[in-house]
Amino acid sequence: MARDALTPENARRYWQETSRLMWIVLAIWFLLGLGLHAFSDTLNKVVILGFPLGFYLAAQGALIGFVVVIFWYTRRQNAIDEDFNLSED
Repeated sequence: MARDALTPENARRYWQETSRLMWIVLAIWFLLGLGLHAFSDTLNKVVILGFPLGFYLAAQGALIGFVVVIFWYTRRQNAIDEDFNLSED
């Protein structure tokens, strides 16, 4: 399918897949950003290398998770774009 052949039906399906992916990423981002910190008191009872686990996850774990989510999102979005022949060359 060429770019100019993107029918309204295909455009709707493309937006549904892109929107679904966006909501999944937002849910993961929310869980990493806020959900993880909700359990910090419980996690702080576990100590690793002299640091409470809650502190470590807030300082390092969430940031690593954010970077992984960004790379996963871009790969998945590129796959959606290729499925609809909207990828950049």
